[in-house]
Amino acid sequence: MLTKFEALREPMDMPDPRFPIKMHKSHFEHAGTVVFPHHWHEHLEFIYIETGEAVIECGSTPIMAKPGDLIVINSNELHYGVSLSSDLRYHVLIAHISLLHSQFVDAAETKFIAPITQNRLLLHNHIRGDKATTACMLSLIHELGNREFGYELAIKSELYRLLTLLLRGYVATVLSKDQYAERMKNVERFEPVFRHIDEHCTNELSVEQLSSIAGLSRFHFSRLFKELTGRTVTEYITAARLDKADYLLRNTPLTVSEVATASGFNDIYYFSRTFKKHKKIPPSKLRES
Repeated sequence: MLTKFEALREPMDMPDPRFPIKMHKSHFEHAGTVVFPHHWHEHLEFIYIETGEAVIECGSTPIMAKPGDLIVINSNELHYGVSLSSDLRYHVLIAHISLLHSQFVDAAETKFIAPITQNRLLLHNHIRGDKATTACMLSLIHELGNREFGYELAIKSELYRLLTLLLRGYVATVLSKDQYAERMKNVERFEPVFRHIDEHCTNELSVEQLSSIAGLSRFHFSRLFKELTGRTVTEYITAARLDKADYLLRNTPLTVSEVATASGFNDIYYFSRTFKKHKKIPPSKLRES
């Protein structure tokens, strides 16, 4: 069912396939930097913000993440992140739910693990000010970082504890099988649209053109696009162009005017205003730095 959606799927190699969990720490020094592009994977992902701020989009929901926040990304959930700080540091923990499968079918498996695996039980994306969940996350970071004798037991224990806390206080939605199928059908249908925008964002793109790729009417397309991304088509295309401009300013010798043209902006003044509004820094300042 997900074959057409593969282009946005992030390959997820695990250091130990028999113990499918991994962690890394990320550091970004410039506001406006895309910390990860739109992508998805079948694993659960937990992001713990240590310093700085970022906008992290989960599905259609933009989250203003601050230090101490825990971001929960459900299985198969489209996500995207942009730094808002000059010193953004966060920990990422990625785990396949199979790590918590029971050898025998029991109540925990049928009531909780299976629905999470099937993406029918969705958790809230944004956890703030919860000392218990924060303590679990910090313990997982410590155990995966130090890998002391018996760390595997500690990790499974803390992961069960973290899921328990999330299930008790942060269940967002429980989908029926039909609702889940409809959700995935819409995500799959829009994958060629996202890919087309990313590949051709510097060209003129119309709603009519994009809706024809999805095989939908303009009205239905626009409504579903906003539901999936949290943005209008115009806002999404503008963001893609600004991300391209950001990359060119950091990695090429092109002038600001040349970057504007190469990113699909015909008006240098509009480009400068829009870039500063979204990236929190004028393009000329970014080029100087």
